[in-house]
Amino acid sequence: MNLQDFAAADAAGPLDYQQVAFDYVRHADQDAAQPVRRPVVVVGAGPVGLALALDLAQKQIPVLVLEGGHALSTGSRAICFAKRTLEIFDRLGCADRMVDKGVSWKVGRVYFGAEEVYRFDLLPESGHERPAFINLQQYYVEGYLVNRAAAVPGIELRWHNKVVGLTQQDDGVRLTIETPEGNYELDADYVAACDGSRSQLRSLLGQESKGRIFRDRFLIADITMDADLPIERRFWFAPPFHPGQSVLLHKQADGMWRVDFQLGWDADPVAERQHERIRPRVQALLDSIGHSKVKFDIGWASVYTFACQRMERFRQGRVLFAGDSAHGVSPFGARGANSGVQDADNLAWKLAAVLRGEAPPTLLDSYGAEREYAADENIRHSTRATDFITPKSEVSRLYRDAVLALSKHHAFARTLVNSGRLSTATVLRDSPLNAPDAAQDFAGAMVPGASAADAPVRRADGSTGWLLRSLAPHRFNLLVFGAPVDAGLLDGLGGQLNVVHVPLDDAHAVAAARYDARPGTTYLLRPDQHVCARWRHADAAGIRAALDRALGLAPLPPGERLGEGLAPALTPALSQRERGQDQPLITDAHLESPDDFYEALIETHQGLSTEESHALNARLVLLLANHIGSLPVLREALAAARDA
Repeated sequence: MNLQDFAAADAAGPLDYQQVAFDYVRHADQDAAQPVRRPVVVVGAGPVGLALALDLAQKQIPVLVLEGGHALSTGSRAICFAKRTLEIFDRLGCADRMVDKGVSWKVGRVYFGAEEVYRFDLLPESGHERPAFINLQQYYVEGYLVNRAAAVPGIELRWHNKVVGLTQQDDGVRLTIETPEGNYELDADYVAACDGSRSQLRSLLGQESKGRIFRDRFLIADITMDADLPIERRFWFAPPFHPGQSVLLHKQADGMWRVDFQLGWDADPVAERQHERIRPRVQALLDSIGHSKVKFDIGWASVYTFACQRMERFRQGRVLFAGDSAHGVSPFGARGANSGVQDADNLAWKLAAVLRGEAPPTLLDSYGAEREYAADENIRHSTRATDFITPKSEVSRLYRDAVLALSKHHAFARTLVNSGRLSTATVLRDSPLNAPDAAQDFAGAMVPGASAADAPVRRADGSTGWLLRSLAPHRFNLLVFGAPVDAGLLDGLGGQLNVVHVPLDDAHAVAAARYDARPGTTYLLRPDQHVCARWRHADAAGIRAALDRALGLAPLPPGERLGEGLAPALTPALSQRERGQDQPLITDAHLESPDDFYEALIETHQGLSTEESHALNARLVLLLANHIGSLPVLREALAAARDA
């Protein structure tokens, strides 16, 4: 099947994406006397590579995608796609279909043992077009992206084309490509390596990913059943039906459910994939939630281990790494595919600007720096979630269980429960592409580096629309609140900038609140919709300077660079307490009634076993740590206690 046949078959009716096989087609490039040159070659036709190719093509950059295989993925694999990713897919022209097919959700439930300890809502406020998450099997996402690629001029996909050689040159990259009919060579100005966790391109360049490998095994299984359950994420810690381990349950499209069972490091990965081992586990889960009589079928299943790791630098000359080829995380929090698509979103506009001559090649250094920082954030969240879910020491388990025990009645403890900090867009707060934030009186989340928030708007014809859809999808956008823009404000900015006027009226109250807008408030948004500058009252010179800085054209302050050494400097803003501005630990006499305090502590432990006493102390420490509320003071107290 070729690309156009696939699109036609897809339009004709339901298509089993897991059975699609794409044909090898010989190309004239293979017969050229000298290697043909392409502006951009994307290696890998997974969600990240396809998203990048679509974005570049829609920016009028011709792109060639090389894929060593010939099929879409099988099994559900990545299933949770976040609101931010859906907004990116909107700009690529395929989010509607994904949302229509996928299962939208925002509520999660957390259980400890047999008891539900709390629930959470990922999108409690209204006024967003897209849901917090959809669950959709990866083969659907890939299929919809391929279908969209068939309709967008400027994209060429070649299946059965495996890159087996790579040579960096001063002005480009030479690739050696293996096909069923032999090898050929191809030149490219730039190559995007989107070829997954076992990246061939990473190996060809002698690069490696470093980080932490987790000694645990998990079973994931696709279960088809007609279970009448609310569409929610359910996570169990140490449930009776799977003692001492964790279980995760998600609903997907087509009446399919995804179940993750923690197995432990000693589990046999081959044996645990057998249906006769999976069936009793699923049945026990259904028994526990009152659905014993539900019939189910077992589909794709896999036993996996994982690592949290990344390459040191995502830019290697003219080869740029994105997605799993650059970084890997645990599946808890759905940060893998989502962060990969956001890599593509960050890279596409910068690569297009460089190839069009609008920005210097050094702008690509900022891709590496920004997305390396994002990878570190995702790895940090993912590692902490894994350590919480699978404690590796008795002390770790003691505190984990103490948090879960407190979370039913104490809201602060719920913030410590970590079944996966679910994917959100990284705030690139300290990126050198951001203009200095001169106005200090802004409130809210729309700081420079944040991704733009959606809100309802009223169109010129009186109908209701959405703010993000009002933006030009592949250009810089200027959001101006209140009075229409003064024409002189845009002198000399040419076609680089699209202006969106947002009235300050009742129809736009949500937008005004989210952007803390007053008359004249102005935001400059990059093509990937991250805020890069904001003003209470903008002028043409300030906008021009911010635009130049975002494109890497403006000189940076001394010591700042777009590339090497930048990522460690991108750190989240610290609260006043974390900066140590509280009073130090009080160690002078401070108890109202010392003897009563001492007696209360002793009495509380009377009659408890050593294990129960340890558990009580862990809960007590957590309560008192929340009462202190200051990390420096807590650290001082811990040091004093240990030194004693």
